[in-house]
Amino acid sequence: MSSIRTSSAGRAQLSRPKSAVKVMQPLLEPVLHPSPWRIRALGLATVVGHPLFYWIWAELLPQPYENLWMRLLMSALGVALLVFASITDTPPRAFHATAFTVIFWINLPFFFLWMYFCNGANTVWLASVSAMILIYYHVTDWRLATLGSLSGMAAAWLAFRAFGPAAPDLPVAQLATNAVVLAFAWCMGIILGLSSSNLRREQLNHTLSTMGIMAHELRTPLATMSLIGDAVRNEAGGCAPDQREALHQLSDRLLATVRHMNHQIDSEIANARLTRLPSHADVVAAADLVREAVASYPFRTERERDCVAVRIDADFEFRGSHSLFIQVLSNLIKNALRSLAATQNARAAGDLLIVVADGGQRQRGRIVVRDRGVGMDPGLRSRIFQPFFSTARGSGHGLGLAFCQRVVQSARGTIRVESEPARGAAFTIELPVLDPQRPRAQNPLQRTS
Repeated sequence: MSSIRTSSAGRAQLSRPKSAVKVMQPLLEPVLHPSPWRIRALGLATVVGHPLFYWIWAELLPQPYENLWMRLLMSALGVALLVFASITDTPPRAFHATAFTVIFWINLPFFFLWMYFCNGANTVWLASVSAMILIYYHVTDWRLATLGSLSGMAAAWLAFRAFGPAAPDLPVAQLATNAVVLAFAWCMGIILGLSSSNLRREQLNHTLSTMGIMAHELRTPLATMSLIGDAVRNEAGGCAPDQREALHQLSDRLLATVRHMNHQIDSEIANARLTRLPSHADVVAAADLVREAVASYPFRTERERDCVAVRIDADFEFRGSHSLFIQVLSNLIKNALRSLAATQNARAAGDLLIVVADGGQRQRGRIVVRDRGVGMDPGLRSRIFQPFFSTARGSGHGLGLAFCQRVVQSARGTIRVESEPARGAAFTIELPVLDPQRPRAQNPLQRTS
């Protein structure tokens, strides 16, 4: 079955991003890349540090301006990092990542620059702000740190002009000196942030490459198992009928296991390319793609195969990587079958339904993978596309759906999920239709099981 129709102009080669552009691309891991102990350590430092430095700068080494109530407010924000355990989830939920970002924007650039202006830009707060800039670039991603530093400076200056104490005008020489020191700290923060970002990216690439190499190395023992299965089937010819049947069943199960494991290896190798997706694009027919994905999937039992149904409401063509989209559908089928296996209900035809349809407008096509499995709650729905987040604790690495999202987005499409607990899940892929004005040939097989 041919699932791709291409012409000489139908294959587009997209230029690889240059290394300088890759530096600017967001990391796949969460921007703040927190761990539970890292969050707690930052929260503890915030809770203890503000009262301690209030005592130092108000009593031990008095400075022109201190504010106990602001210090207590900053300390209270740090308490949130210690009290709310869910904020330490890895990867963090979007709300918690936003809360973390806001807490440290208030505590670091806004508060430190407010104190800097209120203390007349003296030496103590010049050094404190310089240290703050380096800390801020270490605590969060360099992109957020750059934006946060600039916005924090603007907000602190406006707040100082509106509510701050009277402060003497600085001599031009001191202004210039302070500007040079702060500019140096800021530039070093950006350089160190870029270096840290590239280091994390390389570590991620090496980890994924190792996964791909290990998966590939499993091919050798699997090839041996396949040869053994064939040998067992050949030897069965000279045995008694009952023994022959038993050996045939053993050979079939062994070969089915090999096919299933090879399919899993293909999945791991594809997931290992999460940060290095191929740049080519094919003209892909959605209906043929879905049929090929179902036909090539290594179902473990006939019951699994029988519960899958394919419905073609309206075929369409799109531009994308055929092999990667096969893997996308394979990942979605695997997740749906796992969800169905977790229910107590007997399998029935249509428990896993794959629909190819018009997206509601001629420029978009839709592929829907719908199951009647265990479903998921809103908290899981908001996180399933995050890299390294998995609902299958201990048996999943959390890259499958992140890979699916990257592949779909590379074809200028979108993927979303609708699900409720005990009500199953529906993953919807929407893709831009290639040449929507061209009439499509009617496929006589409108429904396939």
